[in-house]
Amino acid sequence: MRPLCRPCSPLWLFLAAAGCVSTPAQPVTAPPGKVLTGIDVLEADGFQELQGRKIGLISNHTGRDSNGRTTAEVLAGAQGVALMAIFSPEHGFNGAAENSTVSSTSVSLAGRDIPVYSLYAGGMSGMRIKPEDLRGIDTLVFDIQDIGTRFYTYLATMGMAMEEAAKAHISFIVLDRPDPINGTTVEGPMLTDLELPQLSPTSYFPVPVRHGLTAGEMARLHNKKAGVSHLLVVRMRGWKRGMWYDQTSLPWVATSPNMPDLGAATLYPGIGLFEASNLSVGRGTPHPFGWVGSPWLDSQRAARRLNEALLDGVAFTAQDYTPTKSVYKGELCHGVLMTITDRDMLRPLAVFRHIDQVLYELHRQDFQWRWDEVRKMTGSTEFQRIYENDHDLIKIMELFNRGAERFEKSRQRYLLY
Repeated sequence: MRPLCRPCSPLWLFLAAAGCVSTPAQPVTAPPGKVLTGIDVLEADGFQELQGRKIGLISNHTGRDSNGRTTAEVLAGAQGVALMAIFSPEHGFNGAAENSTVSSTSVSLAGRDIPVYSLYAGGMSGMRIKPEDLRGIDTLVFDIQDIGTRFYTYLATMGMAMEEAAKAHISFIVLDRPDPINGTTVEGPMLTDLELPQLSPTSYFPVPVRHGLTAGEMARLHNKKAGVSHLLVVRMRGWKRGMWYDQTSLPWVATSPNMPDLGAATLYPGIGLFEASNLSVGRGTPHPFGWVGSPWLDSQRAARRLNEALLDGVAFTAQDYTPTKSVYKGELCHGVLMTITDRDMLRPLAVFRHIDQVLYELHRQDFQWRWDEVRKMTGSTEFQRIYENDHDLIKIMELFNRGAERFEKSRQRYLLY
C-alpha cells in the first residue's frame, strides 16, 4: 500500500511518517503533454513544505525547474526558505569535472555567497556530509537527475546523505524526477554481496543494474536501512512509468561529461559494465557508451557475429575511432558502433552478454577483466565464477534474469507512479 500524506502546515514535516508522499491541499496538475518535476510542484505549492526551514540542498546542474532555473537559484530566492548550503555530487556542482576528487567552493545566489561542499572529495568517506557542515540545517533537499542504472553514483550520494540526515535527526526531502530510460523495464544482475556498499558508490543498493526506479522511489526503498524519521518525496505530476525522457517535454541536460544524450543513457546499463575491463566504452569519441573498441579488436568479425545474433532493438557496424581520453587515449581503435532501432525492445544487458561472448570467442588472450571492479559492477562474484569455469551464456543469462524478476515483484511497495 502506498502511504499518502496531506500536509496542512509546515508543522506537518515534523509529524510525517517515513516515506510519505507530498499531496498539496489543492493538487498541482501538469499541463497536457508535460511533466512537472518535484521542484515545479514545490514552486506551484508555494514552497509549503519548506516554510521556515533552514535547508541544505544536494544538487547540481541537472536540478532545474520548467523555466530552466537551477533548483539552487529557485530555493535561494524562495520566500520563507533559508538556503544555508549546497552539497554537490560526482562531477561537481556544474557537472563538468572528471577528476577522482572535486573541490568545495561557493556560489553567488540571491545576492549572497552560499558554500558548496563537495560530496566527491575522495573515497567513500569523502561522499558523506560532515556533521559540522550540517550545523544550522534542519532539512536536506535532494534534486539531481539520475539515469536509472545502479552503478551511476548520484543516487548513492542521496543514500549516504539520508543516513547522515538520520544521524543528525533532520528531515530529508526528495524532489522527484523521471527515470529517463523508463520505469517499467528491470534488468541485470542483483547486488547480493552485502559488503559492497561499504566499498564503492557503484554498488550501493541491493537492486538490479537497471532498477526502473525514480530517486524518490529509491529513497523509500533505502530508508529501511537509512532510518530517516521524516522522509518526504515531492511527487512529479504527469509522469507515467512507461515514459522515456524525451516524452516528458523536459529538456535533456547532459547528466555528466560522458552522458551527452538519451541514447547513451539507454545503452549505459549494459555497456557501462565494460568499464571494468580493458575495452574502451567510447569515452572521448562521438558515441560514449554507444561504441566499444580497442587496438586489437577484430571489429568486422565482431560486428558480423553480433548482427547474426539478431538482438532486438539494435544493429552493429564496424567503426574506427581514436579516443581523446580514458582507455586507449590517442590510439587508433577498431570498434563496433551500436545503433538503437527499437528502444522499447532493446535490452542493454543482453547486448552486454553478446559482446562479452564475442570477445571471449575472438580475443580470449587480449580481453581482460578487472575482477575487483567487475564484482562492484555486477553486485557479486558469481559472474566471475561462471566466466572462469565454462563461460556458459545460458548461466550468465540466468544470473542476469533471476534477480531482476524477483526485484520486479518486491519493488511494488515502493512505487509512487
